[in-house]
Amino acid sequence: MFKKFNLQESISGQNPVKASVVRGIRSKLLDQFPALEPHIDDILPKKVNFVQIKCKDRIVLFAINNEILFFQHFDDPITPTLRLLHRYPDILPAVQVDRGAIKFVLSGANIMCPGLTSPGAKLPEQSIPEDTIVAVMAEGKENALAIGITKLSTDEIKSVNKGIGVDLLQHLGDPLWKTNLD
Repeated sequence: MFKKFNLQESISGQNPVKASVVRGIRSKLLDQFPALEPHIDDILPKKVNFVQIKCKDRIVLFAINNEILFFQHFDDPITPTLRLLHRYPDILPAVQVDRGAIKFVLSGANIMCPGLTSPGAKLPEQSIPEDTIVAVMAEGKENALAIGITKLSTDEIKSVNKGIGVDLLQHLGDPLWKTNLD
């Protein structure tokens, strides 16, 4: 999603968000990501400089104190950025790719089912439904290397074992990862 993203060229407008809208976003985030509950006051304090940055291609970035913490594309769900995920690694369900898939994920490729079912890869015991935002971990690595959205449930990924399993939204080293608002 952010392969050719450039913040300076993409911005079409930015404006502070009213406290009432922040409360709505806060409740939406808690509905969408229940694991965010213990951290929500740290991430979205009551009195915060919350800015909405509208970009080309219908991408909206949400920044708090000059740090982009969430993004949204069209009417897709609001998604935490990789930086936020590194700070709070337990807020998203996780899938793990094998070592062979790492270089492809870091270049922005979607994750194929065999990369999630081969030795070294891991899918959670409890099934994750399709269209769920997940953290993409890598064999032998501590932090997530990407955020994606499942195209199939994890049970279907195991049984079908071909095609795209996870669509990448953001990965380490992409333009959003490198973007700084300061």
